[in-house]
Amino acid sequence: MTIDDLRQRGLILFEALSGSRAYGTDLPHSDTDLKGVFILPETEFYGLDYVPQVANDTNDEVYYELRRFVELLLKSNPTALELLASPEDCVRYRHPLFEAFRVEDFLSQLCRQSFAEYAVAQIRKARGLNKKINHPEPPARKSVLDFCYVTVGAGAQPVATWLERRGYLPTQCGLANVNHLNDLYALFVDETPARRHSYRGLLRDAETSQDVLLSAVPKGETPVAYLSFNRNGYSTYCRVFREYQEWEQKRNPERYQNTVQHGKNYDAKNMLHVFRLLGMALEIATTGRLHVRRPNRDFLLQIRRGEFEYEQLITEADALVAQVEAAFATSALPETPDREAAEQLLIRVRQSWYAGQK
Repeated sequence: MTIDDLRQRGLILFEALSGSRAYGTDLPHSDTDLKGVFILPETEFYGLDYVPQVANDTNDEVYYELRRFVELLLKSNPTALELLASPEDCVRYRHPLFEAFRVEDFLSQLCRQSFAEYAVAQIRKARGLNKKINHPEPPARKSVLDFCYVTVGAGAQPVATWLERRGYLPTQCGLANVNHLNDLYALFVDETPARRHSYRGLLRDAETSQDVLLSAVPKGETPVAYLSFNRNGYSTYCRVFREYQEWEQKRNPERYQNTVQHGKNYDAKNMLHVFRLLGMALEIATTGRLHVRRPNRDFLLQIRRGEFEYEQLITEADALVAQVEAAFATSALPETPDREAAEQLLIRVRQSWYAGQK
């Protein structure tokens, strides 16, 4: 089933512009996002192939089946609540049956989690992005040997430094386990003219090896030194390097260029959404209402243009989080939406729709 199918079969109950155009933070080049609600025909609803939502390839047009939409509302899902509270100038179509759905009936204490905690997650994401932007990983991946150190007197040296200073090649070396000591190895060097000990070296392959390489050492050989492999440090590095590469591959090129251009080294669009979500959460807690069109448009666009310092925004966001928490603590909102009332509304609308199709 596609969105065109929904239109051609007349299954759409509601659709509206969403995203920046609904928030009032759109710019001339902003995407046009559409969201909506549809209802499955009676035979398909009762059949085995329930379709909870339909989207286009880029996911900027998403339509929820009526039951799925109510489920999201009961969870205080921000996307569903914002869709239900769409500004009138964004609404493209509203079936008369959909008039029965009011956003005020679904606002509850759950919004503290769905709006405010999501904003807190975005703050953490902004901190992570700030670190990636300001402290990028080098393009060349480090080797296991970059995390290996050789004992020298009472101290230690990176293994590469130790080899260079002594004129040894990695292929001359052999490692053997030291009993009862994890990640510590006896290091032997084959200085025989023909390399008759046939040590295997320190690594199988410098680019792909995930561990040091052990060798068979002739009985009676004396270790030249001891090598310690910082395995935990290497594992942490690999995770961070992998995450950085994934971020680099998946990052939005336009948003990244915007970050580079405004020179403040944070994802401005991400920070805009932090303050938008926190503003909505505070509004819900104090007024019991949700306005999708944001009254502080100029401030949000200033954030998007990178007119504030990163630390200033983080400080203000943390203060706003505390304000939101305090507001929900004294709010008169119910703990959760009325599930029974929502279910009865869902049944009435579905029955009325199916009755009208006969």
